[in-house]
Amino acid sequence: MSAPDCVDIDSAVIAYRPAVGEQRSILAKDAGPSDLYAAAPWRTFRWYFGQRHYSGTYWSATKHDHVIYESRLELAALLLADFDRAVRGIAAQPFQLMAEVDGKARRHILDYMLDTIDGPVVIDVVRRERLSKPKIQLLCSWTRQILDSVGWSYEMVSEPDAVRLANIRFLAGYRRGWLVNEPILDELRACSADLVGTSIGDAERRIVGRPLPLVRSAVLHMLWTQEFTADLNHPLERSTILESAS
Repeated sequence: MSAPDCVDIDSAVIAYRPAVGEQRSILAKDAGPSDLYAAAPWRTFRWYFGQRHYSGTYWSATKHDHVIYESRLELAALLLADFDRAVRGIAAQPFQLMAEVDGKARRHILDYMLDTIDGPVVIDVVRRERLSKPKIQLLCSWTRQILDSVGWSYEMVSEPDAVRLANIRFLAGYRRGWLVNEPILDELRACSADLVGTSIGDAERRIVGRPLPLVRSAVLHMLWTQEFTADLNHPLERSTILESAS
């Protein structure tokens, strides 16, 4: 990846919105992540006839609130982040980064900022076919240099594995814990050690006297919360083996 000749890191500025309609700017070197995690999105999408991107909102189990996305690829990145147990918070379009790069004023709105157990992770969602374009390489390079300088991780996220994404998207349908039968969850958790190494179908049959759809929902919710794990690189089936989360 090509790097810019000169990035004025000391003068780099982060602009963010403490609330909708407000704007605040701070030197990047002085910025703290807590304000950015709580920031309103820098811009909001518009619906119009013939638009090229698929925009919307996704209810995040991690955030317990809606998070916006501007494309199906951003939604895929959002799903993966919501499923990641290391992620404790998600902010969409958390800030605009401005800096002088090769003598020119440049600006860039980041897609997501994740509060993780290992520290802040800032994400750009870029289609794989665009990664080789000089303009994208320059943009990602100067962005990375500035974010590295403040101790934040920077990642470019492209198309994920299709099977894994399909599995996580399916499990996301069971992410809302308050919709899952609590007594059945308690029964499953009480015998969870015995269910490790058995199939999803076996786990469903273990709980007797309960409606099968409710038991299935509870098992799949536990896969979403990763109280159980499974090989998500292959399509989920009733024969899929449940594995220990530890």
